[in-house]
Amino acid sequence: MVDVKELTKRARVLNEKGLTDREVADELHLSVDTVRYLVEQGEDGGLPPSDVKIGWRSLGVSGTRMALMSEILADIIVEELGKRKVEVDTVLGIALNGVPFATYISENLGLDIAVYKPPAKRGETGGSISANYASIGGKRIVIIDDVITTGATAEEAVKDVREAGGEPVLIVVIVNKSSLNEIGGVPLRGLIRARSMGGTILGGGPLHSFPYH
Repeated sequence: MVDVKELTKRARVLNEKGLTDREVADELHLSVDTVRYLVEQGEDGGLPPSDVKIGWRSLGVSGTRMALMSEILADIIVEELGKRKVEVDTVLGIALNGVPFATYISENLGLDIAVYKPPAKRGETGGSISANYASIGGKRIVIIDDVITTGATAEEAVKDVREAGGEPVLIVVIVNKSSLNEIGGVPLRGLIRARSMGGTILGGGPLHSFPYH
């Protein structure tokens, strides 16, 4: 079981440094709802939301390991595109954690690399495609991230890619914590699916958990 006190401490430290709830969620691999709970209520707040804490520091400390993981993700991409008989032009990494994997995948598959920065707050407009990397207008795009929790970030990316003139054809992640198989009409593949079964790994129970829809 995850130590809620330690998570609360880490979440509050990051919050005090000025990170948004979304940025803290990306850093700790938790949902935005869980981060809000930790910052506002912490270990004294009763039942926490249902969530699965994902940690891949053993992977993140090594460029070699991240490259090897990216090869697996690239293989999944090739498999899925083959099934659908489509090709892609560009790999788009969702900042922050999706970008290094997207970079390795773009090299592996010989594709352009684009970077997407979500809006600071969930549900707001303002997500952007970085001008320092490949443009996506008129291109078929595969979207890369590390973890899907509710799918909100990927849904924003899909919307913003379309508004920028790109065509998202596939989303690939390392861990899918949801029950989703597509987002915004775009197929979703995860290397691993992880979901809380009727309770929460953070120490609460099912009555106050957030369902995965």
